Amino acid sequence: MTHDPSVNRRRYLALWFPWLPSDRLKRGARAADASPDPAPVVLVEKVGGALRLAAVDQAAARAGLTAGLTLADARARTPSLRTVVHRPEADAILLLQVMEDFGRFTPMIAEDAPYGLMLDITGCAHLFGGEAGLVRAAHQRAGRIGLTVRSALASTPQAARALARFGPGGLFATGADRQAVRGLPVAALDLPERDAQALRRAGLKRIANLDDRPRAPLAARFGADFSARLARVLGDEDVRITPNHPPPPIVVDRVFFEPILTDTDVERVLSDLLIDTADQLDQAGQGGREFEAGFYRVDGQVRRIVARTGRPTRDADALLRLFRERLAALSNPLDPGFGFDQMRLSVLETQTLKPAQRGLCDDRPNGEDLSRLIDRLTARLGPGAVLSFEPLGSHIPERAGRMVPATMKTPRPAHDWPDLDPGDPPLRPLQIFDPPQPVDTLAEVPDGSPLRFRWRRVLHEVALAEGPERIGGEWWQVPDQKTRDYYRVEDREGRRFWLFRQGLYGETDEPRWFVHGLFA
Repeated sequence: MTHDPSVNRRRYLALWFPWLPSDRLKRGARAADASPDPAPVVLVEKVGGALRLAAVDQAAARAGLTAGLTLADARARTPSLRTVVHRPEADAILLLQVMEDFGRFTPMIAEDAPYGLMLDITGCAHLFGGEAGLVRAAHQRAGRIGLTVRSALASTPQAARALARFGPGGLFATGADRQAVRGLPVAALDLPERDAQALRRAGLKRIANLDDRPRAPLAARFGADFSARLARVLGDEDVRITPNHPPPPIVVDRVFFEPILTDTDVERVLSDLLIDTADQLDQAGQGGREFEAGFYRVDGQVRRIVARTGRPTRDADALLRLFRERLAALSNPLDPGFGFDQMRLSVLETQTLKPAQRGLCDDRPNGEDLSRLIDRLTARLGPGAVLSFEPLGSHIPERAGRMVPATMKTPRPAHDWPDLDPGDPPLRPLQIFDPPQPVDTLAEVPDGSPLRFRWRRVLHEVALAEGPERIGGEWWQVPDQKTRDYYRVEDREGRRFWLFRQGLYGETDEPRWFVHGLFA
């Protein structure tokens, strides 16, 4: 049985915005209701003490102006030129906004400098009626936000980029992209200008001229990566893109023919997305810990709402209640504008979740009700308002644990709490001072327990004392940290304190005493 190399090939869509800097200026002019200026526009920057063109608009390009030309030469050719200071940071911000908006087509999206995006659309085209429908939708989105775009769809990122920037663009089936790339100039390889010029002088002006020649002599002349670069642009070798954000394990989309506006429609679609997501989690034997709902507006704005759970779950009804709480608690309410034309639900974090046996009376597994209460409180009040203790690997009391959001608590922490007998008295007080508070003491012997101590201007006579519990300093964390001797003491009024002496006699000139906590 022969293997078809076109089967399971990935598909990449290259989007290039060749006039992005000037399109950004036009977008700003339209937003300010300013009348368009017909004069050619160039964006200038200072390079080596001279003003040079950093970018041009289409009118300036038709007049023969190109990036890199000095402003003096450009004015000599086109006196009516309008100049604007180049702001590359504004271009970068706009491209990031476009990438956020175009994430509606696929979660696998990356920047393709300069002024471009690369989308891995494998498995996503069916949401838009096929590859042609997806490409058409991408062009419509670009036109709606005022950007000129050229695109190419091919089997490798390098082939798609070359066809979009140096070729006619378009949709190329697997295998057909190779023939189209062969007709491109050698500049499509993105070689250093010195190497590209050497190829042209040798009469190798097209990629086909290189493809027809043995690779070894070319690699010997132009470097070891030349053959790999040529193989990638011809579609023989696929090096996948690194997306701007790691793709979530599970993504479910809904694309609407007509935008939705009402809260009822949003909740109904969100419920459908959660049901589909729960089915995928169930098939994978997983549960979600962090869910993100993405709302894509017609005008390109994107809003994302995240809901976290204390333990893995795939209960669609419980998750819908969490998102209701999150939406109701938003300080900036969800605004559909002219409507949402797409919604996406992503599972950002998953964990193994085995089926749980319920009782005859539909009893929930142990701890599930508490977990759901924590989830709802977190959704309503925010993760910083619902906290939980987590153990750390330290004997120093103030560093033995930490407070973390309850829904972000590590399911299997690296360290456990001490296993104590319920009948024993507590070794640690419920209330601990951080930092410990200094006290004045009088001890019977230098290294013994105190007879009395003064704390907050009140003198306490010690009736009972237990200790010491010696805790050595963590020299690998804090150099020269002194040893501590802890005592549990009770005064004549029955109040119980947790005191410690910092430093041993002979280790320091004058050890100091502190109260570290209060027992109930």
